[in-house]
Amino acid sequence: MSASLPPDASARLADTAARAPADSLRRTLSALLSLSKPRLTVLVVLSAMVPYALYPVPAFLSPTALAASTPSLSPLTLLFLTTGTALCSAAANALNMLYEPDTDARMSRTRTRPLVRRLLSTRAAVAFAVGCGLAGTAALYLGVNPTVAFLGAANIALYAGAYTPLKRLSAVNTWVGAVVGGIPPLMGWAAAAGESATGDGTWRELLFASDGSSLGGWLFAGLLFAWQFPHFMPLSWGIRDEYKAAGLRMLCWTNPARNARVALRYSLVFFPLCLGLCAAEVTEWSFALTSLPVNAWLVREAVMFWRYEGHKGSARSLFWASVWHLPVIMVLALAQKKGMWARVWKSVAGEPDEEEDEFDYDEDEAAEWVEHARPGNVGPAVGTRR
Repeated sequence: MSASLPPDASARLADTAARAPADSLRRTLSALLSLSKPRLTVLVVLSAMVPYALYPVPAFLSPTALAASTPSLSPLTLLFLTTGTALCSAAANALNMLYEPDTDARMSRTRTRPLVRRLLSTRAAVAFAVGCGLAGTAALYLGVNPTVAFLGAANIALYAGAYTPLKRLSAVNTWVGAVVGGIPPLMGWAAAAGESATGDGTWRELLFASDGSSLGGWLFAGLLFAWQFPHFMPLSWGIRDEYKAAGLRMLCWTNPARNARVALRYSLVFFPLCLGLCAAEVTEWSFALTSLPVNAWLVREAVMFWRYEGHKGSARSLFWASVWHLPVIMVLALAQKKGMWARVWKSVAGEPDEEEDEFDYDEDEAAEWVEHARPGNVGPAVGTRR
């Protein structure tokens, strides 16, 4: 299967750096950007942006919200969220490459990385990783909130300090890596929750709200956690011999049958997760129906992968199904955000929301109380709305 995969962005950037003159700015920038694993970083950023956009903001798209000077979801906060998340991801990926250049050199999909090819000094790579980590955490702390900054920093530590060294020791590394994948959605959700926080805005309110409003963030985290398995298990199966030669303990070669079972098991989780997003009022109930075909497709390919243990093209089919599955699910969720189309219609048609009508009533009633309270006016004002 590995032969059918096109070179990733990191490999292409390393090739660009290799062709550039030594000590040139183009060579240095291309090599540094290659350290960040751009394609993976983009996926991480998108997985934080979607929950941010899907957070149930009160009176979303209502005329009052549109006219407000401060929007419910701040574009500036989103900018800091995406920038900080991208920098934290770049730092984690650079530290990962710094830790294992020897094993990278033994595998076809990683032997073109910049540190393996000595396109960049170790000192420069360390400076890049530390700089991105500090800048990313600072951007999240100053531009979003401390909870999101902590999650970003924790993800760097978890990816570089736990997942990467565990690859040499135990197949449990895959589950740790899945946790890393599940944290960015929580970051996006906590960023949006911080915009609407009514209490002290601490991590308890943003991640464990007493009214259950945090459930959507955890469901998205679960979705990204589960997706790692039907995606990575068939990918690793295609290069299982290389993982074995490099001494990296992956289920694809330590226990191929379990590798296939795990991929199937987690592919089934998407059905209750999508239902959960509907029940948590993050999406409309139509999402449960529209997500059904793509979830069923993933399960079908996972069943074939389990039945043939990766042979007969089943690994390739499941891998590509997983590649398409996640963006389709995200787009479907975005298109069916709870109440979005109803509020869009009301905004276009000029129909007032119930909340606004109640607000207008209260305003009129208060005005009448003031009028009747003036000297010379008598009689009750209650119930005399004009």
